[in-house]
Amino acid sequence: MSNDEIRKKAIDIAKRAVEEDRKSNLEEAYNLYKQAIKYFIHIQKCNLYTDEQNPILKNSFAEKLNEYLKRAEEISNFLHNEEAPQPVLSGGVRQAPKKKGEEGKGDKDDDANAGLKKSLESAIVTEKPNVKWTDVAGLANAKQILQEAVILPTRFPELFVGKVRPWKGILLYGPPGTGKSYLAKACATEASGTFFSVSSSDLVSKFMGESERLVRSLFEMARKSLPAIIFIDEIDSLCGSRSEGENDATRRIKTEFLVQMQGVGHTDDGLLVLGATNIPWELDPAIRRRFERRVYIPLPEEFARRKLFELNIGDTPNDLTDEDYDELARLTEGSSGSDISTVVKSALMEPIRKCQSARYFKVIMEEGKQKYTPCAPSDPAGREMTLMEVPKGCLKPPKICAEDFFSILTSTKPSVSQADLVKQQQFTEEFGMEG
Repeated sequence: MSNDEIRKKAIDIAKRAVEEDRKSNLEEAYNLYKQAIKYFIHIQKCNLYTDEQNPILKNSFAEKLNEYLKRAEEISNFLHNEEAPQPVLSGGVRQAPKKKGEEGKGDKDDDANAGLKKSLESAIVTEKPNVKWTDVAGLANAKQILQEAVILPTRFPELFVGKVRPWKGILLYGPPGTGKSYLAKACATEASGTFFSVSSSDLVSKFMGESERLVRSLFEMARKSLPAIIFIDEIDSLCGSRSEGENDATRRIKTEFLVQMQGVGHTDDGLLVLGATNIPWELDPAIRRRFERRVYIPLPEEFARRKLFELNIGDTPNDLTDEDYDELARLTEGSSGSDISTVVKSALMEPIRKCQSARYFKVIMEEGKQKYTPCAPSDPAGREMTLMEVPKGCLKPPKICAEDFFSILTSTKPSVSQADLVKQQQFTEEFGMEG
């Protein structure tokens, strides 16, 4: 389809949408508006306004796109709330709907804000993740900084008198899988206030101007629920560096973030904005400045790796000794916490694999009951049988041993590259601090 055909198609569908709108065929009009909007957005993204790039026609397309977006949203509200449609204006677009008993713009804005806040309710963490500070291996400095900002202000307010104020913005950055989100879960568990966990999908809307209002509503909800924490995972996806060719809607979201994090007109005592990112160098400098503490979450050191093995294995039956844990910690240098979790998860499956592949089982007594456990063919007590021949409820799987982990480690590589570590270290030297 040529550029001219695309433009004609968009205009034709838009005209049909307006015509159906005038006839009060709202469902048909809504579907046509959505089709027209897709074409208009395509024209805008690819600069297909005219072959000569007429600036007047370009502005006309942009205005019409905004009109159709607004009208599609209004019709959606009509259909959802079963409200009576308003008369058609001469320009072909209906007036904004008014609810029964509604008078003035203020009430309408209040209803819109209430709807935005309701859509953000899913971001409130109502059930504690049950992750405690002791479940986080290492990262003593990061935990101390977060406790200063999250725990101490509510538990010991007498510590924060005069000019002493807790941190309002903390950025956790580092390679993937090092525990940034896990630290946020610990904050959600230990904090006594409201915890908001949001991502870009919660704050980005296809409707013009709604994304900024979502950001503003989020901070308004947090300020009404003090003490509160707003955790934004992968914050670089929302607040990347501004550039000349940047989308206008994206720029407005960042501007709203800057305004809200600055807290102009608000004391913001008791509100902490906690961000996490794997690529801190992609953040806009103004956003980076709003985070007073920028804490590097590095790959775990040897003692932390040992602790991670112990935490991930937990109470699973095993034959590991202290020396085995030390050896596993030594062999996993350069691995992230996520890498170690994957190794442990794979090793914990080894007893299952041994039972599946076993061809000989022997009977042992456990608490006065007969149990079947895999054994070598040379074992005199063994009998030839498969796993499926073992009576239900009578299987005794073998314990996990160090060899199970060593065999997994021979075929496992760290997920973090040296090049990424170098960039993280350079950012830390310029803007951050060690965690």
